[in-house]
Amino acid sequence: MNAPTLENNRVKLEPLNLNNYELLESVALEENLLAYSPSDISAPEKLKAYVQVAVEGLNYKVTIPFIIYDKQKQAYAGSTRFGLINWKNKVLHIGWTWIGHQFQGTGLNANMKFLMLQYAFETLEFEKVEFRIDERNHKSRKAVEKLGAKLEGILRQDVLMKDGFRRSTCCYGILRTEWADLKTTIFEDCL
Repeated sequence: MNAPTLENNRVKLEPLNLNNYELLESVALEENLLAYSPSDISAPEKLKAYVQVAVEGLNYKVTIPFIIYDKQKQAYAGSTRFGLINWKNKVLHIGWTWIGHQFQGTGLNANMKFLMLQYAFETLEFEKVEFRIDERNHKSRKAVEKLGAKLEGILRQDVLMKDGFRRSTCCYGILRTEWADLKTTIFEDCL
């Protein structure tokens, strides 16, 4: 399976692979970037292993990983992916998203999510997109709520973190039937 390139005036999402992941090494080493994630990208070999898992998922058609290029800052900003792709039920997750601190709060995330939601609903014709976020991560929760995602429930102590803590995960969703309205309201600046 080939990953697409998704692009608008602000951001370019290119397929993430073992040939380009090193462009993210300086961002990946930023402190507290993945404080609420069970993943570890804190060293070059850990970042490579993280990308290897994403690429293997692409081979099995359960993930589509991207490297994020911020056109405004002319710099690579981080990574995101479609994951847990359920082709039969037409549901996928957007997640595994991390962007450097200098890119946060700049509108980059909304543009990325717009391109990903547009691809999921309009090209893949999926019925639902989900987001899973650590219950403690109020910043990310507010970000997906601003995108129009609805809190559907909380999975209690379902993910083991790097430090042994068992996090609870907030499940958010956007339905295909909600997309047309969100596209012309919340995402009108991304068109």
